[in-house]
Amino acid sequence: QVQLVESGGGLVQPGGSLRLSCAASGSRLSFATMGWYRQIAGKERELVAKITGAVSSNYADSVKGRFTISRDGAENTVYLQMNDLKPEDTAVYYCNAAGKYYSDYFSRVRDFDSWGQGTQVTVSS
Repeated sequence: QVQLVESGGGLVQPGGSLRLSCAASGSRLSFATMGWYRQIAGKERELVAKITGAVSSNYADSVKGRFTISRDGAENTVYLQMNDLKPEDTAVYYCNAAGKYYSDYFSRVRDFDSWGQGTQVTVSS
């Protein structure tokens, strides 16, 4: 299985910045997509930013120009740099990754679509 571990959430004042990290662990990983989603209590989870393939990225309209997603392929890690944070950015942020990995148990390549445990981001004065 492929596990995702997130870090970097916290409390920040409006206008401040945070950087989220998500590290994937597993054997011989290849990624189709890596991205960040967020969820406010009582609402559906929504896409924040996603990288498809090596460099193609897309963002929610609400974060364009403020958030930047990036990947470190060597470390199987995806980052979300969040600048000029607003109270409406307050949510639990989840990392998602999909692709292929080598399963030692099955001795073959398998697909995966994994989620991190979520990290709270609170923007408040």
